[in-house]
Amino acid sequence: MAFATLILLAIAALVVFYVIGAYNGLVQLRNRFMNAFAQIDVQLKRRYDLIPNLVETAKGYLQHERSTLEAVIAARNSASAASGKAAAHPEDPGAIKGLVGAETALTGAMGRFFALAEAYPDLKANQNMMQLTEELTSTENKISFARQAYNDAVTAYNTRREQFPTVVIAGMFNFGPAELFVVTDGAEREPVKVSFT
Repeated sequence: MAFATLILLAIAALVVFYVIGAYNGLVQLRNRFMNAFAQIDVQLKRRYDLIPNLVETAKGYLQHERSTLEAVIAARNSASAASGKAAAHPEDPGAIKGLVGAETALTGAMGRFFALAEAYPDLKANQNMMQLTEELTSTENKISFARQAYNDAVTAYNTRREQFPTVVIAGMFNFGPAELFVVTDGAEREPVKVSFT
């Protein structure tokens, strides 16, 4: 009887240690993807800070294109607000989806802005405009790399939380799925063109 009790205690101890290890692993992966989102957020804020300067520089040249400039600022403000919500809750799939939608709208508005700016040679030659577009291009590249790191971290987290028997522990402790930062439409995958060469 004592031997059977020891075996049962050993099995119970192994189960407890497994649950603790699985829980800690999920916490670690969740923190990793939340940190990866924080890196995206830093770059998005940099981009949001550059856009008003870009629009202000172009205002003098694009006086008759006020609606385009206002659309860029409105899309920037919407994306900035969505980014704030996502930064507060990167584990919330709805917040990430909202950010992806707002970023898609901003990318479209910026694409129209740069297409319009191409028609103004003096604007293209403006030193301030060239510097801002170079900074924006660099920021866009950093956002792309940060998004890739975030998606890798989300994939690792989601894979772990969906595997058996970890899925049971994830369910017990409310480890919900994380949302990838993915652009779904092929046209939206085109990068913003920011060069005036």
